[in-house]
Amino acid sequence: MRKTVNEIEYYMKLPYKIELIPYPEGGFFARIKELEGCMTEGDSLEEVMELLNDAKRAWFETALESGIEIPLPEVMVDEQRA
Repeated sequence: MRKTVNEIEYYMKLPYKIELIPYPEGGFFARIKELEGCMTEGDSLEEVMELLNDAKRAWFETALESGIEIPLPEVMVDEQRA
């Protein structure tokens, strides 16, 4: 279990791309592009970012427990290609 906690903390610090879309009627939609299905909504910018952070942590926990490969952030993949 300790290894998983350390792995989650490692991935939480990586620079994943956040897409943030304001709704015309108020509130926000946010997702992490590289993590399929990692998305949320919130009434304020602060709330949506907090909820997205929670969703990201849950995404990593599920991936590690299920043996799903965790993609690196696009910026890191681009740097490896250069």
